[in-house]
Amino acid sequence: MTGYIPRGPLGMGSAPLGNLITEVPEADAAACVEAGWAAGIRHFDTAPHYGAGLAEHRLGRFLRTRARDEYTLSTKIGRILHADAGVPALNENFLNALPFRRSIDYSAAGTIRSLEDSQQRMGLTRFDIVYIHDCSEDWHGSAWRDRFAEAMAGAARELSAMRARGEIRAWGMGLNMVEPALACLEAADPDIFLIAGRYTLIDHTALGKLFPACAAKGAKVVIGGPYNSGLLAGGTTFNYEPAKAEIVAKAQAVRAVCDRHGVDIRAAALQFCAAHPVVAAVIPGPRSAVEATGNAALIDAEIPGQFWRDLRSAGLLPDGAPTPEP
Repeated sequence: MTGYIPRGPLGMGSAPLGNLITEVPEADAAACVEAGWAAGIRHFDTAPHYGAGLAEHRLGRFLRTRARDEYTLSTKIGRILHADAGVPALNENFLNALPFRRSIDYSAAGTIRSLEDSQQRMGLTRFDIVYIHDCSEDWHGSAWRDRFAEAMAGAARELSAMRARGEIRAWGMGLNMVEPALACLEAADPDIFLIAGRYTLIDHTALGKLFPACAAKGAKVVIGGPYNSGLLAGGTTFNYEPAKAEIVAKAQAVRAVCDRHGVDIRAAALQFCAAHPVVAAVIPGPRSAVEATGNAALIDAEIPGQFWRDLRSAGLLPDGAPTPEP
């Protein structure tokens, strides 16, 4: 394990730049990345899955204009892209993505091919962090444990060898669930996890077992989906689906405390995630220059200590969750 910590606390996820759910025009995508950089963001995450390579193309076009040592770049393995002119307009939740279909491959050979393909799409020769992507029940159902075994025998060993050779600085898993991350800590020697949506103002799943396990092993966590796909940013979705009534009620209760203190719920969402000591960075996924610039301002916005105390006294934060207050 390298103990490598990415630049933080604020980074940028690029799934929206791959036209996640809705299309982002080319000019808007370019302006988004440029605005994030101008606001001080130096940690960028991408994956072949995002728009079937589209996010990698868009992000790489900008990052090629910057010195490579000035930023942290992570990508993911687990999906190989194959040219296919017949893919539907909405392809695995990405709208008007590039004409490629995905196949799952967690083998050592698949890991090498995936990274070489990503290098070509981005026009860059090095990734700092590589995550094994979506090797979990939400993507593979009851077969996820078989996929996990494949990943540990193939991808994990290959990434560990790449780390030892200095080709990458760290590796881990990129997930929407915590169970595979816990299993990975037992089966291998990961440095870092990207966990999306499982540690937020309204979902504290990662706090119970994963964060203590990471602390014990010296691993770090990057938090994706700090707005829970929109519910904590004025939207109506949770995990990219219409939010259920009980989740909406919890978000409304948090928002009521925000309103009493004049706190932007998005600022509270970002700062809450960043406050835990195992969290190395928080990477919301903006889709415009306004959102990228806004995230940078929100993570530095002043929030009174009483706000956090009121959230906790209302039972909206668990006792073990650190907050930014002194």
